[in-house]
Amino acid sequence: MRATGWRQTVASRGRRPVRGWRSVRGRTTLGATVVVAVALIVGAFSFYGVLSASIHGSTERAAEQRLEELAGRLDGAGGDVIDAIDDEIVQLIEPDGSVRVASEDAREALGSNALPVSDDAQTLIVDEEQMLVVSEDLDGDQSLVLAVSMEDDADTLATVSTLLAVAVPLLLLLVAVTTWLVVGRALRPVERIREHVDGITAERLHQRVPVPDTADEIAALATTMNGMLDRLDAAATAQRRFVSDASHELRSPLATIRQHAELAQAHPDVTSIGELAEVVSEEGLRLQGIVESLLLLARLDEGASTHDEAMDLDDIALGEVRRLRAAGLEVDGSGIHAAQVHGDPRLLGQLVRNLSDNAARHSRGRVAISVTPSDRYVFVTVEDDGAGVPAEERERIFERFVRLDEARSRDAGGSGLGLAIARGIAASAHGTLVVDDSRWGGARFVLALPLGA
Repeated sequence: MRATGWRQTVASRGRRPVRGWRSVRGRTTLGATVVVAVALIVGAFSFYGVLSASIHGSTERAAEQRLEELAGRLDGAGGDVIDAIDDEIVQLIEPDGSVRVASEDAREALGSNALPVSDDAQTLIVDEEQMLVVSEDLDGDQSLVLAVSMEDDADTLATVSTLLAVAVPLLLLLVAVTTWLVVGRALRPVERIREHVDGITAERLHQRVPVPDTADEIAALATTMNGMLDRLDAAATAQRRFVSDASHELRSPLATIRQHAELAQAHPDVTSIGELAEVVSEEGLRLQGIVESLLLLARLDEGASTHDEAMDLDDIALGEVRRLRAAGLEVDGSGIHAAQVHGDPRLLGQLVRNLSDNAARHSRGRVAISVTPSDRYVFVTVEDDGAGVPAEERERIFERFVRLDEARSRDAGGSGLGLAIARGIAASAHGTLVVDDSRWGGARFVLALPLGA
C-alpha cells in the first residue's frame, strides 16, 4: 500500500513555483494585441489601396468627361476654344507630333513640347506637379490632349494615411488596455481559487473553495475543485481508518504470540512447547491471511492486470456446495445452471469462496447457492438463514475491517476483509456485488458478471 504518495503530492503542492495569473494575463494581452495589430495593419493597407484606386479612377473618369466636352466644343469653334481656356493644360496635336494650338497654362508649362498621346491614361510630372494625361483622336488624325492635376488626390491620400498612422496605434493601445482589464477581471477569481487550493494540505483537506454566484465557467471550476477535494478528503479518511484498523488487526495476533512466549519463558513448567507451537502456528496463519488480503486489496486498488480466460462459473459454485456440505451444512445447489464468463479463475474462485464462507459463518445451518444466466449477465446468489444485514449497514459491510458481529467474526477467524475483497474482485471483473434479504430472512449476496462470449 502506498500510504503517503498522495499525501506528499498534496502537501508539497504549495512549495512548487506556480506561474501567476499575471503572466497568463500578459500573454493573453500580448497575443490579442498581436492578432488585432496584424488585422488592423492588413486592413489599413487594404483600405489605402482600395481608396487610392477609387480616387485615381474617379479622377480619370472626370478627365475623360472633360476631354469629351472640349472635343465637342472644338468641332464647332476651331482652335480658338483651346486658346481661350484658363487653368487647364490642353493641347491640340498634329499627326506629326507638333502642337497646333495650346491653352495658356499649357504654353507656360510646356512651351512647344507636346504631351504624350496614348489610348490609356498616363501620369507624368508637369512643371514639378503630378498630372494625369488623357487624349482623344479627332477628325483629320489630330489628337486632343488634356492634363489634369492630381494634387488633390495626393492630399486626400496623405490625409488618410496620416489618420491611419495615428488611429491604428491608438486602437492597438485601446485593445491592449481593454484586454488587460477584461482578462484581469476574468482571471482574478481563478487566482483566488488557485491561492485557496494552494494552501490546502493533507492536514486541511476539510477546507473548500468558495463558489462565486456567477453561474459561469469560474463557478463550475470552483464546484469541480470542491468535488475533487471531497474525494480526496474521503480517501484520506478511509486511508487513515484503514491504517488504524490494519494496525489493530496485525497487533492482535502479535500480542497473543508475545504473551504466550513470555508466559512460556516465565513459567516453562506451566506452558508446554506443543501448546506454544500451536498458538504461534494459529496466529501466524492469521497474520499471513491478513497480509495476503491486504496485498490483494492493494493490487485491486491499483487496477493490477489479472489473468483473463473463459471459465465455467457453475463449476466454481458446485465446488463450494460440495465443500460446505462436507462441513456439515445443508446447502441447496439446485439453482446452479451452466454459465461461462471471462475472468481470472483464481480471483473469481476466491470471490465465491469468500461469499460462501461468510454465509456459513452467519447461517444457522442452511445455505443456498445459485447461478442464473439472464440476457447479457449471469447472477450468482449466496444466501443463508442467519440474522441478516440491516438495511442501513448494507453498504458499510463492504468496507475494510468492518464487522457487524465482532465477537463471532473474530472467533471464527474473520478479519473483516472478505467482503471488501469480494467487491473489489467483482469490480475488477466489470461486475457488481450487493446484499439484501434471503428467503429465510438472512442475508443474500447477489453477484452480477457479464456473460462470456
